[in-house]
Amino acid sequence: MKVLVTGVAGFIGASLCGKLLGRGDEVVGIDNLNDYYDVNLKTARLDLLASYEKFKFIKLDIADRTAVDALFQQERVQRVAHLAAQAGVRYSLANPHAYIDSNIQGFMNILEGCRHHVIEHLVYASSSSVYGANTRMPFSVHDNVDHPVSMYAASKKANELMAHAYSHLFQLSTTGLRFFTVYGPWGRPDMSPIIFARNILEGKPINVFNFGNHRRDFTYIDDIVDGVIRVLDKPAQANMEWTGENPDPGSSRAPYKVYNIGSNQPVHLLTFIETLEKCLGKTAIKNLLPMQPGDVPDTYADVSDLARDFGYQPGTKLEEGISRFVRWYLDFYGDVGN
Repeated sequence: MKVLVTGVAGFIGASLCGKLLGRGDEVVGIDNLNDYYDVNLKTARLDLLASYEKFKFIKLDIADRTAVDALFQQERVQRVAHLAAQAGVRYSLANPHAYIDSNIQGFMNILEGCRHHVIEHLVYASSSSVYGANTRMPFSVHDNVDHPVSMYAASKKANELMAHAYSHLFQLSTTGLRFFTVYGPWGRPDMSPIIFARNILEGKPINVFNFGNHRRDFTYIDDIVDGVIRVLDKPAQANMEWTGENPDPGSSRAPYKVYNIGSNQPVHLLTFIETLEKCLGKTAIKNLLPMQPGDVPDTYADVSDLARDFGYQPGTKLEEGISRFVRWYLDFYGDVGN
């Protein structure tokens, strides 16, 4: 099939494209290549895809309504994997308008493109951050998520609401995937694995928030991509048992679904750091700090729905995933950080 992947130069987007192209799909990838983090890393990811004959890259900002409409008219894609977004919880505290431009206006433009060009299935990136102030573990898509604690989380919750409206009004098949903490080779440099690895190798302290008491559902990139492809291949269907008297937040009588996608294995942050230290062969200098505004203490994904509907089984153990990440990091950045 012909697939549009937005955010193609991103961590998940580039890896997803590689897998789709590897199985023979045609991929149109778009990205605005902004400087939120190192553009050289983004272009290096794109370089990995350039050898595929069925790959086409277009530099495009999803917030540009005219450009997005022209893209859908010209490319005639069948399905869309929408991964482009302004990421980062802490960045949203100081730059909230960036999240409206990209995550709200940009998503609106994608929805309109899908509506007017008969897209078979829109799969889009939501986030575990939508659980916000929820404390019941593991997080379930069948629970209410109306208490976000960051603008980033609020924008992702808004995406789910917007998608439902379009599924209801126009019978557009949409599936939202709430990503839990993704790590692995080619990861984002603003996330803890690269920040920690760089500082450990350079002998600099690492900031460990919540005094190391965080738990995160770390999920290896290959497991994430496997799940995304499984979902992309199977358009969302209406849940004919859904009722407004007892509304299920994870489904609808419209062709709309939301799933968690994670490892279902929460790990203490200090355990993650210890495993990273072992793989790097060097001990971290830890700067223990209180929890940051907009952050949550724990994330823990209930992935039973994804396992039931798609056979999703994340299989990469933390030790193996970190080992692969370290090998890539040392090859890409060298052994003295970046």
